[in-house]
Amino acid sequence: MNVGSFVCSCANTCSTDLEGVREGIEGVDVAASSSLLCADGVPAMEQVIDEYDLDQLVVTCPEATAQRKLERVAEQQGIHPDAISFVDQRESAGWVHDESGATAKTARIVNARTAGLEAESASRSVSAEAGDSVAVVADPETAAALADDAAVTLIADGNEYVGSTANLDGVTIERGRVTDVDGRFGEFTVRLESRVTEDCVSCMKCVREGPDEMVTRYPVDIDPEAPDGEWTGVCPTDAIETDGVERSLEFDQIVYPAATRRTRGGRIGFYTAPIDAATISAVKKHLGGIEKPDHLDLEMDVCAAGDSSQPGCTECVEACPHDAVERTRIDEVEFHKDACQNCGACTSSCPTGATMLREPSNERLAREVEALCRPTDAEGGRLLNRSGSDVERPIVAFVCSEEADDALAEYGRLAAAGKADIEYPPILPVRVNCADTVGEAHAVHALACGADGVAIVGCGDDCHHSGPDPKTELVDRLNRASRDLELGERFAFFAPEPDGHEAFVEAISTFAAELETSPIPAGEHEAAGEIDTAERSSASGRTQSGDADREHPAFDSHGWTLESVRAIVEHVDPDREVIRGLKDFGRMEVEDGCTFTPTCSTLCPTDAIRRNEETATLEFNHEQCVNCGLCEEGCVEDVITVRDGLDRSLLPENRDGEPWIPVFEGSMRECANCGTPFTSEGSARKIQAEVGELVAGIAPNASGSIFDYCGDCRAQLLYDRGESE
Repeated sequence: MNVGSFVCSCANTCSTDLEGVREGIEGVDVAASSSLLCADGVPAMEQVIDEYDLDQLVVTCPEATAQRKLERVAEQQGIHPDAISFVDQRESAGWVHDESGATAKTARIVNARTAGLEAESASRSVSAEAGDSVAVVADPETAAALADDAAVTLIADGNEYVGSTANLDGVTIERGRVTDVDGRFGEFTVRLESRVTEDCVSCMKCVREGPDEMVTRYPVDIDPEAPDGEWTGVCPTDAIETDGVERSLEFDQIVYPAATRRTRGGRIGFYTAPIDAATISAVKKHLGGIEKPDHLDLEMDVCAAGDSSQPGCTECVEACPHDAVERTRIDEVEFHKDACQNCGACTSSCPTGATMLREPSNERLAREVEALCRPTDAEGGRLLNRSGSDVERPIVAFVCSEEADDALAEYGRLAAAGKADIEYPPILPVRVNCADTVGEAHAVHALACGADGVAIVGCGDDCHHSGPDPKTELVDRLNRASRDLELGERFAFFAPEPDGHEAFVEAISTFAAELETSPIPAGEHEAAGEIDTAERSSASGRTQSGDADREHPAFDSHGWTLESVRAIVEHVDPDREVIRGLKDFGRMEVEDGCTFTPTCSTLCPTDAIRRNEETATLEFNHEQCVNCGLCEEGCVEDVITVRDGLDRSLLPENRDGEPWIPVFEGSMRECANCGTPFTSEGSARKIQAEVGELVAGIAPNASGSIFDYCGDCRAQLLYDRGESE
């Protein structure tokens, strides 16, 4: 594939040195520039495309109309529209940074986009069937607008529709107030509470006798605040229930203007205010079902949700704000891809890589971060050299592509229009679907690449997915980890508001000013995204179970984070052995009550526990443990405790290459007849204590207890007893 980059300064309105940007661009077949690419630069662009036979373009152009024009130009030259990628050199660089910073940043974001495209995933879609039932809550106009196409139910929610100007012919009207909405597209459940039951015949007696303004006529219902009295006894069908009666109705879609964004949770087929023509169109479009992009890659073979009716990891279920993941059984989770909103919350929280975002994939994000942090070589000119003044504090910024990205663009427009004096350090942006996309693996990898700091830039109170400041807890954990790594605090969360640039500029500037230069060299680390266990040696001549031979997807959180920590400690010397704050690592402790049953080694989803049956030793592999808690939950003796944190002293590189450590050492009981070790002393004693009295004397020919014999010899003793009888 031949790749070309085209750089523009938007009629010299950007404070960038075009020649300097070209010198800093790498990994392309040609880098060209123009002061106004979408106008005077078009003929030259066509010539370059033809001369270098380009089939992939990276263009600096944030303006939608100009993008469409350049797409047409490229398409006329034989380039597919999907093979053109645009980056913002203007609002997020040339309009808010000085020339040196804007020039360096523009080159880096072009490099990052080029590197990311090499790991881009092919598109894929999913579909979900549904019917045509639609619930509309307290909005008669919308109900009327949908009535010709859908089976519409108007839920009164305490309102009265006598004399409504909306044409409600063909609309079913239900009494009751909404108390809850559950489910997802195609299977929503709306729970209602009313003071009148379905036995009501609308005789109007309660309306006539009841307190004014407290009883509606159509549909008949009673205000929860209505006082009790003799009037409640006038109903000829005993349909009045002043304590309330609950009902549940099922619908394929729901229009609920008064619902909060948190209630909606981003679920497909659930619409809140403002309700407009676009909303009506969306409802009609989804009647009968949907087809949408498939956002997730799933490898459930490595899922740590549980096993054998024992619950394990619950990270994805707890993280998903859209009810797209549920625990269908105590030891299993199920993903509803049609409900997925592509926020990445489940993928960033999953330690094993069972669920991964397709786009941007973790590998793509890794390559973009590495490109952003990488200086040019000595021949590349003055750009991206830490000894220079261009990017004094390389800060990788994971920027939410929704409202946070829009807010930063608005800052650039304000600055360019002269409406505000805005300038802040040239943070290096990585565009993510949502702040939820970012987990500990992404952030620690950025440090391993030499970033001085990592900013997570989200939507704050306006987040469409997780609510206010969704990454505060993550930032606190990461700063604990970076302190333990002797790097100080290097992480922060920011929520820029379109009309609050002063607060953001001050916060990001202060963050940058307080950062010290990282001791980790920039540009040297390239992630493989996994743990290399191919050369791990295991002791020979032993009977073992649970060896760590299960493969995990590359760029799973656990393996990727561990790889990054290893890269970091090559350049720092932490005082602490245990690096706190990293949730995807567990340290196993076993008390003396262990009876050496195979439960924990069988349940462990990453094969981080094994039994040495020759020595009755339980062994643990910290390198493999993802802290799912399944062993602790499933231990029949309740003697296992798993603690958070990455313990460097337990890693094989600090143990002469040995990944396994003994966490419990018992002894084996040898058969009194054949001498074969057949069970642990702990297990034998426990069983003997529980059932010994029940089987006393069952084998009179045994020398000692029947529990001193292996299964084969015990069977022979019982057989001999039967023969003698």
